[in-house]
Amino acid sequence: MIVYQADKSRFLDDHDNRDIEHVIAAKYLQRTGRYAAESEFRSWKNSLGEMAKVLRDPGIPDNIGVGVEFGIPQTSKRIDFILSGRTDEGPKVIIVELKQWSEAKLSPKDGLVIARRGGHAAESEGTHPCYQAWSYAALLEGFNEAVYERNVALNPCAYLHNYVQDGIIDDPLHYGDYIRKAPLFLKGEAERQRLRDFIKQHVKYGDNAELIYEIENGRIKPSKALVDSLAGLMKGNQEFVLIDDQKVAFESAIALATRASEAKKQVAIIQGGPGTGKSIIAINLLVRLSKLGLVSKYVSKNAAPRAVYKAKLTGTFKQTAISNLFSGSGSFVETGANAFDALIVDEAHRLNEKSGIYGNLGKNQIKEIIHSSKSAIFFVDDDQVVTLSDIGYTAELEKWARAAGAEITHMQLASQFRCGGSDAYMEWLDNTLGLRETANTTLSPDEFDFRVLDSPNEVHELIAERNAINNKSRVVAGYCWDWVSKKKPDQNDVVIPEHNYAKRWNLDKDGSLWIVAPGSIHEVGCIHTCQGLELDYVGVIVGMDLVARKGEMVTQPSARSRMDRSIRGWKSMMKSAPEETRARVDRIIRNTYKTLMSRGMKGCYVYCVDAETQNHFRKALSSTCSDGA
Repeated sequence: MIVYQADKSRFLDDHDNRDIEHVIAAKYLQRTGRYAAESEFRSWKNSLGEMAKVLRDPGIPDNIGVGVEFGIPQTSKRIDFILSGRTDEGPKVIIVELKQWSEAKLSPKDGLVIARRGGHAAESEGTHPCYQAWSYAALLEGFNEAVYERNVALNPCAYLHNYVQDGIIDDPLHYGDYIRKAPLFLKGEAERQRLRDFIKQHVKYGDNAELIYEIENGRIKPSKALVDSLAGLMKGNQEFVLIDDQKVAFESAIALATRASEAKKQVAIIQGGPGTGKSIIAINLLVRLSKLGLVSKYVSKNAAPRAVYKAKLTGTFKQTAISNLFSGSGSFVETGANAFDALIVDEAHRLNEKSGIYGNLGKNQIKEIIHSSKSAIFFVDDDQVVTLSDIGYTAELEKWARAAGAEITHMQLASQFRCGGSDAYMEWLDNTLGLRETANTTLSPDEFDFRVLDSPNEVHELIAERNAINNKSRVVAGYCWDWVSKKKPDQNDVVIPEHNYAKRWNLDKDGSLWIVAPGSIHEVGCIHTCQGLELDYVGVIVGMDLVARKGEMVTQPSARSRMDRSIRGWKSMMKSAPEETRARVDRIIRNTYKTLMSRGMKGCYVYCVDAETQNHFRKALSSTCSDGA
């Protein structure tokens, strides 16, 4: 969908004689059935006025195509301003990301910047305008058939017409890669002339907006170049090889997706515990379905799996065109019905009801995902629900699938490849954590390398030794310590004074890439940065939220950090539904530690802050099981 399209002459006439913001607002209402927000109206008035000044150059053809608010198919994103035409080499499109910003702050994260957005008074972290423009171009190049079949050259840029150069927004160290991909133009006549020269460089002849029309109506399908690139990155990578029931589930899901239609939706619910390979199957599905020409995305509520698998597929931590194949679970609030052939939802148990930063958008993420796809493939483990806002239980997935009239297929992954492939360890863990009684009341060393160590320093030192081999070992902890370093970067977070142990949470700089980022071995991860991912060895610090008393595990939600969102609101909920709330919170805390203690494929080393809990774990080990390094 595009809100407004014309040629340069018509655009300037609408600006001069009809107030362009009113023209755009009327067309927006006509196209969407909604009135534009006041902030959008102001943006059109100011930014399009600036673009009118830019286009008043006789060297820019009068019949160059002009498009405003170009809706990118299958997303809620819109390109602010596009120009179309050609040179002697072929068809050209210029993408202009417009911003009214006058200041910003650096973010240490790749491609992100801190600024006031959308008329909000508060600052927030989001994509840099140059990254934004480049990513839109990459999306069109990868999925719009009119673009890649006609070899349309896309030239993205960003125009911040109120922003005076300050060395922040144009910082070459933080943003140089994206500014080279999408040039940045700032405030002032000299900058305006640079933008005019950029336009004239890339568009020599007008096309009466014909190319904009073709792109708007272009078929959405992954390009061969994108699919070949993705397949090439996986080829020969042993990490993505499917084994036993993983292969069965994969082929079954492919069959369901290829036969799905608007008239007969398909919903696959693939259940499996930790280490059964859910994420590996999901990534393989993304590649195969894309190769079959089906428009698909890998979806997860948690950013960590998306970030890590993108990095593994691209071989870099930098954002690439492949990023467009990955999406958060809250991205489908405004997506049209059956816009995707398949949505592959990893860690589906982490889905939420509402979306958006403030949890105020949409109705239900499960409903929206099923609505947006002909085939929805959910990977779920009901025993890994770790927050009060998680709603993706199997029963809930079934409910919304039935409501959509979808055909439901269940699959079960039984083979366990993590934790040394030891089902005995997983049974023992359930029993020891008090999740459920099993026959595995003790654990022997030949079943799994589980150790209880005398101090957090011993845990960290041993994990660091293991990590030196291949960067696949990390220390994690229950979220029982405040994130002090968020506002005081020189401070530590996980502090255990009696052992002179002090480490930082890694929730900021590397964030979602904590589990693979170089140097993060010196820090501590939590449930939010490791769920859905695996290590060779994991060290776990058990806080006071889970303690042993008289031989039984007891949960203490008040020991959780006040900054942890996992059980936020539990005290208020206790007033209205104490028994239900107590049971839910109890399960979440136990599930959290099961998830943390099942990240390691080869070993798990534990230290408990509480001495009685430390002893409880030791007693659960067989007499021949060592607890030293």
